[in-house]
Amino acid sequence: MHPDLSVRIRNGIIVTSMGIFGIICTAFLGIFYAPGVDPMAWNSPEAQRIFYWHVPFAWSSFLAFCMLFVGALSWYRNRSEWGWRWVSTGSDLGLLFGAGVVTSGPIWGSVEWGVPWDWGDLRLNTFALLTGVALFLVLSRRSQPDGQETRDTLAAIGLFGFALVPITAVATTLYQKRHPGIVVVDGEGTGLDPVMRAVLMFGTLSFMVLFVGLSMLSDSVLRLEDTAEQAKRRLDEVN
Repeated sequence: MHPDLSVRIRNGIIVTSMGIFGIICTAFLGIFYAPGVDPMAWNSPEAQRIFYWHVPFAWSSFLAFCMLFVGALSWYRNRSEWGWRWVSTGSDLGLLFGAGVVTSGPIWGSVEWGVPWDWGDLRLNTFALLTGVALFLVLSRRSQPDGQETRDTLAAIGLFGFALVPITAVATTLYQKRHPGIVVVDGEGTGLDPVMRAVLMFGTLSFMVLFVGLSMLSDSVLRLEDTAEQAKRRLDEVN
């Protein structure tokens, strides 16, 4: 293994471990330290504490799809290998963090709304479609032969998936039904308690650190796979 790649993997493991430790601390802070919400305004006020993971999951998934978008553009423009690695990493992490959103959300919805999912809510459905795009990309990359045609097709689907990101992000403001509105910014009816905001920001930072660590590890694995494939081709040419 190339020394630089070995260092990258080691650093990726360290950063990933820091992120995991941070999100575990976020769970403890959200349950035992952050104040509760007004019990008169919520059907299940204690279940609200899941948002210290749910919101950072969502923001991290959007970041993953931004990575996918940049990688897809680079692949189309220059056929760059780093661009394809970003497509691969962005789809993998988009699926991982997106699955966290569509898992944690229904847990809260089932006790707050009485149903885990509302098919009439635009934001819920567009995010589910966004996660479905990530799942399709991940499964397709693992089931289809690698080549320029496959990469072109999957990169195009990734660009379509990214188009859902701004739709999902503004859906709560433009078409709010079940899903809560914006709660992070200050303002009448939207502001958070300072302690709640601090815990949420700590959780967001922890998830971002995890995102960076997993990105480093994913990139390293893809580089190793590419190196192994090149070595295999050279052996086939010799034989």
